[in-house]
Amino acid sequence: MGPGAKRIDGALFLFKVALVLALIAVAVVPCTVSTASSALTVYGDALNSAWADWSWDVTDNFAATSPVHSGKHSIAATITSGWGGLYLAASPAISSSPYDTLQFWVNGGSSGSRQVRVMLADGNYNLLSNNAVQVSMKAGVWTQVTLKLSSLAGPAQIGGIVWQDTSGAAQPTFYLDDISLSAQGTPPPGKGPNLSIDAGSNRHVISPDIYGMNFAGATLGAALKIPVQRWGGNSTTRYNWQTNVFNTGSDWYFENIPESTGGAVANGSASDLFVQQNIGYGAQSIITVPLLGWTPRAGSPADHPYDCGYKTSKYGDQMSTDPWDTDCGNGVLKNGHNVTGNNPLDTSTQIDSSFVTQWIGHLTGKFGYGLGGGVEFYELDNEPMLWNSTHRDVHPSPTTYDELLKRTLSIAPAIKSADGTAKTLGPVVWGWCAYLYSALDGCSAGSDYQKHGNTYLVPWYLQQMQSYEKAHGIRILDYLDVHYYPASDNVALSDDVDSATQALRLRSTRSLWDPTYKDESWISQTQSGGVSVQLIPRMKQWVSANYPSTKLSISEYNWGALGNINGALAEADVLGIFGREGLDLATLWSPPGQTDPGAFAFRMYRNYNGAGGAFGDINVQAASTNQDQVSVYAAQNSSNNALMIMAINKTAGALSSKVTLSNFTPQGSAAVYQYSQANLSAVVHAPNLAVTSSGFTAVLPGNSITLYVLAQLPAVTVKIAPTSATVQVGKTRQFTATVTGTSNTSVTWRVNGVAGGNNTIGVVSASGLYTAPSKAPNPAVVTVSCVLKADTTKSASAKVTVAPAATAAVGIAKPKPRAFHGFICLAFKCRLMALALSPFSNGGKRGL
Repeated sequence: MGPGAKRIDGALFLFKVALVLALIAVAVVPCTVSTASSALTVYGDALNSAWADWSWDVTDNFAATSPVHSGKHSIAATITSGWGGLYLAASPAISSSPYDTLQFWVNGGSSGSRQVRVMLADGNYNLLSNNAVQVSMKAGVWTQVTLKLSSLAGPAQIGGIVWQDTSGAAQPTFYLDDISLSAQGTPPPGKGPNLSIDAGSNRHVISPDIYGMNFAGATLGAALKIPVQRWGGNSTTRYNWQTNVFNTGSDWYFENIPESTGGAVANGSASDLFVQQNIGYGAQSIITVPLLGWTPRAGSPADHPYDCGYKTSKYGDQMSTDPWDTDCGNGVLKNGHNVTGNNPLDTSTQIDSSFVTQWIGHLTGKFGYGLGGGVEFYELDNEPMLWNSTHRDVHPSPTTYDELLKRTLSIAPAIKSADGTAKTLGPVVWGWCAYLYSALDGCSAGSDYQKHGNTYLVPWYLQQMQSYEKAHGIRILDYLDVHYYPASDNVALSDDVDSATQALRLRSTRSLWDPTYKDESWISQTQSGGVSVQLIPRMKQWVSANYPSTKLSISEYNWGALGNINGALAEADVLGIFGREGLDLATLWSPPGQTDPGAFAFRMYRNYNGAGGAFGDINVQAASTNQDQVSVYAAQNSSNNALMIMAINKTAGALSSKVTLSNFTPQGSAAVYQYSQANLSAVVHAPNLAVTSSGFTAVLPGNSITLYVLAQLPAVTVKIAPTSATVQVGKTRQFTATVTGTSNTSVTWRVNGVAGGNNTIGVVSASGLYTAPSKAPNPAVVTVSCVLKADTTKSASAKVTVAPAATAAVGIAKPKPRAFHGFICLAFKCRLMALALSPFSNGGKRGL
């Protein structure tokens, strides 16, 4: 994908609403109107007289006679322009305190889908769009919608109710009836699936690099603690680092466009600034380097009209032209055929490996080598099996197995030569078909596949990388890198959130790992019986079989709807799967807005408390008995052993799930952090939850992500000092017990397992003073132990040798003749021969 992809902008809508509210604010002063009734009818057969129609870009009829849910009339609403809204305003605003529920009936009218969300206005008539809820409606069928006010931001005052278009275009008529506010109380949570956590199983390191993004920017990156950012996409295939110009390819009329960063390298190129911003807050950089062999030519215009690949003045009228540069066409003639025979030199110049090595030389000179704080990752171009489409103005022929290898071998060794500490990622293929086949074969086994031993493309590529290492003694591929966008309709890169798409989006995350999940897209049509993509296990198996020790990366993925809680739930699920399945690196395409729900999915893993609190880095076993309702992931923090449990409720209603713990003893309570439909603008630090060694009960709000942080109870240890001693019969020796990890430090002293001992083996006091018996026991070695009273499984012991009392003997040394003045004398010497343990002992003897 290219960085120019944009989301629909609601700026026009906001301007119109602001204008209406500015006019109204002159005459209306909001005040609180209380009501004693338990229900307030906003619309029955007519609009409540205290409410007014403030709609914009909507044609409405409050007395439609068909279809009608009850009574004689309903509201018919036809949205005439993108982001239009049916706005029923309370004039003046009302207090929300008597109510907790908004209810209405909706009918989709004639055939076709309607894309509408519901939101409240607060007492100052500000639309609470961050807490809007998508409404599902069926054509020709009345459906009741019940929404808790808390899920709509729960304002203290209600200034209105809005049903707004989310398609960005006009929509056919839909119908509303029986709109009311009521007090229904909070229903008890439903029974959720059982969740089990085993801290002793499936333990492996979770790579922090799975939480990366493409082009997140410094502000978002720092807020979410993003560890790695990728400079990637279609335009980076043809980026000239020397002139700071990129070619848009088929994304936008094949034009050479300068980056808006002030000019060439000397003035701060876009790529330099990208690396610099990442270093500024501690993120690593992935830089895409070209394999294509073409880059924008020097001297390309810095402003309109830009150089482009298919000028209409040169190649004829085309199906579409750039409205700002009308001489630049899309390369498709009026007859529907692609322009052929164009000159690549119109926009580009050929390059070789020196272009890449000089770039890396520039980067290392400015920022250092990869392991020295500079660029750590270099990606081997972008989606080469689509070059004949995205860059057909310079590469019209489909890429083959052999061309991919040839171009890889021309660049990857050069990268390693320029920076031996850097890591490479390849082949950066776009998706399912490109995992298996070359662009020449398309999406089925063709001549290129057969020519290469009927081997799928990715396994074949890995084999060639291993062969190169064996032949040259250097690894030129560090990460197998692929792209993955779920292929089901309206999921990836889509803001669609109708009920069917929401359910499909959440199910389709299983394609990352589940062998039982048959892909619900065209992918399943490529093989008889359907396809289980199981992307991560599949790629890991290919690595293991063809080039072991190669890491796995997904440098582009997207599950869509990042501006909606549904997309946030899917993203949180995906991040959990990445960690559990042992992925090494991932970068989301493209980043959510700072306050989008999708950004909060990342916050739950990277900065849940706003102070850098992150999900654990050691994965542990976590399982749900029904992951379509609740998925669960768990990890321990290697620095403090805290256990973290991420539970994702994919249903609209609150659920109560039993959580069991194994091989982990918590301290007694868990910190709870939640992100849910009830408050889309913050991660809420909920009250602590009591937990036991066996587990706890989790109450999970509908459409929510909940993180439980459980501190580990310190291990209880008992130590004794000394651990061995020799004590003479009748004598004493003091022993000391030290207990840690608990406040209950009382111990029971024992001798040979007998509390307090006895006269045969010796006795021990409550303070640990051991008195040996008057006679040495048989055997002479006894065990003195201290046993924790609060937990008798915790103890420590010492070995004690009981020695007999010392005995003494007197001996006469043999006389030694001596000569003295002519006399011979016999001298006698007496010695006390003492046992080693006698009071006179000194090396076994002491002379008198």
